[in-house]
Amino acid sequence: MEVYTHDIAIVGAGLAGLRAAIAASEISKNLDIAVVSKVYPMRSHSVCAQGGTAAVMREGDSYELHAYDTVKGSDFLADQDVVEFFVKMASMELIKLEHWGMPWSRTEDGKIAQRAFGGHSFNRTCYSADLVGFQEMHTLYGRALAYDSIKFYDEWFVSSLIAEEGRAKGVTAIELKTGRMCAFRAKVIIMATGGACRIYRFTTYSHTATGDGMALAYRAGVPLEDMEFVQFHPTALVPSGVLISEAARGEGGYLLNGKNERFMEKYAKEKMELAPRDIVSRAEMIEMMEGRAFVGPDGPYLALDLTHLGEGKINERLPFIREVAQRLVNVDPAREHIPVAPAAHYSMGGIRADIRAATPLPHLFAAGECACLSLHGANRLGSNSTAECLVFGAVAGEEAAKLALSSTLPDLPNDRLREEEKRVFDQVLGNEGGERVPELRKEMSNIMNDKVWIFRDEQGLTDAVREIRALKERFRRAKVEDSSRLFNLGLVNALELDFMLDLAEVTAFSALNRRESRGAHSRLDYPERNDREWLKHTLAYYTQGGPRLEYTPVTITKWRPVERKY
Repeated sequence: MEVYTHDIAIVGAGLAGLRAAIAASEISKNLDIAVVSKVYPMRSHSVCAQGGTAAVMREGDSYELHAYDTVKGSDFLADQDVVEFFVKMASMELIKLEHWGMPWSRTEDGKIAQRAFGGHSFNRTCYSADLVGFQEMHTLYGRALAYDSIKFYDEWFVSSLIAEEGRAKGVTAIELKTGRMCAFRAKVIIMATGGACRIYRFTTYSHTATGDGMALAYRAGVPLEDMEFVQFHPTALVPSGVLISEAARGEGGYLLNGKNERFMEKYAKEKMELAPRDIVSRAEMIEMMEGRAFVGPDGPYLALDLTHLGEGKINERLPFIREVAQRLVNVDPAREHIPVAPAAHYSMGGIRADIRAATPLPHLFAAGECACLSLHGANRLGSNSTAECLVFGAVAGEEAAKLALSSTLPDLPNDRLREEEKRVFDQVLGNEGGERVPELRKEMSNIMNDKVWIFRDEQGLTDAVREIRALKERFRRAKVEDSSRLFNLGLVNALELDFMLDLAEVTAFSALNRRESRGAHSRLDYPERNDREWLKHTLAYYTQGGPRLEYTPVTITKWRPVERKY
């Protein structure tokens, strides 16, 4: 097996991965940095971010206010030292992007424009119309190409993380265009592979965003933290699930039920449509469950009304939303309501990492949505995610660079490389069983949608865990229809499903064991938040028989939990 050698190997080329590569390069131009991605960087899911990036930029706002909004939004499960660090660094990251050419939308006096977002008590969400992720990715990718120290390995699928002797040593990866497996050895590894919401049927995620990095770290012995907390975005386009950004409500859009009522008045009288996402999504589900929704060929839905904003404002602030609605459902938001429903949108949980983005496995860092520092706790505020990718992508890159400069290159264990090659090509690609990967994936996503959705209970979660474990057994007999090795997307889909089944199991099992309701985790049988017993993080460790759970305290610096009202 051919082995590539680099000082730092970054897995993932979205916002966090690119920002990490740039930060490491700025520490030392002598570092050799690999960015390994299963898609071209500009095809990363980060380009789908629409609404904005939160940062304190104006008089009247403050770091303390942003921090408290984030902690309250998290239903007090966020680690407050991480939050306080984050809000201070976010402003600096916004200014760096500005200097690197980011085309922010502007106020009339030339300042970076900011809009309202749910759960924020100040209009602090910086934006570039409704194409923020797309523009940020272009800015970072252009910046990264200026460094000779960064080498991109595009369309390589990472299949395993190699950990031995108490540290991360490298990864194995398949070059998709040739089908050959190679190894990357590095002094430091950074995971920046995004979240896991493709385990659900109705989701805003790109099809390639399958949580690979989480599963890679989990199988290497790193705990996954708080995986029961999955954010459901209130406005996904029906029936496709394509995101309709919170920017639409930030600009003044209304949510209406089937009686044309602005129903959020019943659930969050003060914030209305700009309450945090967990509250709005639950409100929508209640409206649908109690028969007050519109009903179409794809089931119940709610309406997002932008018509009162006027065509001019929609074209200036929300042009992409208008284009998506017109192209996908033949609705013009300037004149008609957009059909929406809640969809799985964001993983608050992920690879356990500390404030330096370091995981419990030495020489392994994690940043962006695949990581759990815990910045978002039980519920993320909109527009904190892109800021997180920038802030902790930079932290991961800087810390990895410092460690790489003081470390030696490890040797990779040949037996492990051979085992992984055998697993992928003999056990997965060579499997002649009767199960089909697409069917197993469909069943998994149906289980997650039906039993690990916005409202949960003991019986549903118990059934979900049992049924996912049965799918894992059936996967052992899954046949990849295409037997070739050249750009075999059937093999990629099988390897992704293998990862997703682990992540679905951890999500359902963690949810089953958290017997309270907090943030995005809503138990019908345990409807109250229980700080006495459950003000703690879930840690899930890999074992052959399924996840083993432990718990660890939440870090509180200033703000004790209080009742969460909006």
